[in-house]
Amino acid sequence: MPKFIPYDYNQNTMVVVNFEDQLQPGTFEHALHYLIDHRLDLSVFYPSIRNDDTGRPAYDPAILLKIVFFAYSKGITSSREIEWQCRNNIIFKALSCDSAPHFTTIASFVSDQPGPISEIFEQILLICDEQGLLGHELIAIDGCKMSSSAAKESSGTLAELERKRDKLRRRIDHLLKAHRKADKSESRDDARAERTRQTIGTLNAASERIDRFLKSASPRMGRGKRPREVKSNITDNESAKMQTSKGTIQGYNGIAAVDAKHQVIVDAQAFGEGQEQHTLQPVIEAVRDRYHRLGIRKNLFKGRYKAIVTADTGFASEANMEYLYRNRVDAYIMDDFIQCNLLKYNDILISLI
Repeated sequence: MPKFIPYDYNQNTMVVVNFEDQLQPGTFEHALHYLIDHRLDLSVFYPSIRNDDTGRPAYDPAILLKIVFFAYSKGITSSREIEWQCRNNIIFKALSCDSAPHFTTIASFVSDQPGPISEIFEQILLICDEQGLLGHELIAIDGCKMSSSAAKESSGTLAELERKRDKLRRRIDHLLKAHRKADKSESRDDARAERTRQTIGTLNAASERIDRFLKSASPRMGRGKRPREVKSNITDNESAKMQTSKGTIQGYNGIAAVDAKHQVIVDAQAFGEGQEQHTLQPVIEAVRDRYHRLGIRKNLFKGRYKAIVTADTGFASEANMEYLYRNRVDAYIMDDFIQCNLLKYNDILISLI
């Protein structure tokens, strides 16, 4: 029987590590490290950091950007998971210089800095253009449904929410009467009485929450041909209920515009609407305005070398066709009729095979 050197993966060891040596040239993490340290102007984050004279030192935005961008490249979007990676993953340790920011710091950095992060996005876009990574020939637009932290159960029209509040109040009244009756009874069950008190407190908080929302909210109107009220949400009223292949979610429609040459995202927005039809115009205008403002192209969708726009059938509508024609945008969008015929043709081919 051959002999092998014993080994055990479930063990700790003390290793001398140079963080910069872990960021090997040619890897994504090295490119990210170099880009943030040498090419980006991070002073856009400084106005929000007010600790020149007093207060504890803040985490450098460079550190936070590196670990957040690297985490996103690995499909990690949880702030808690990013913190864990900074404590246990050697590449995250190298990018953060073993600083391991708390997950609340990471979450606040991502959510509280929309303006500076948008400016960083545009700086990166300029670098991509400088490196010849943008083709300016074809812009593909597509979307995906993203869940929000809001519960579907907190949704409803204002009338539905009023009925839900009134139902909660009736339930509270019923429990209060039962609680008073139990208090007068000689055979009191203190444990049961405490559970009832807790239930009343929970229901009362839910009722008051709905009531506060109704006092300040106005009906959310849809944008169809016949506008009607759509469901509001108490937790996140900018989100919406939408259908996905995995069922109904409460969330956002994430729309990205991508330059076809090297799949560089040139615009990304989140819309609280289930349908994609209403997102085409704002996305095209955002891309056009950004290219003009940054000096990349005066008008990306006009002129001799104008870019072509493609999108799937979710973006097809009469209003969008009129908008594209009126603005002379060279766009190719599949409509429902063509899609149905293509699906039928594919079924015939499959049956023949």
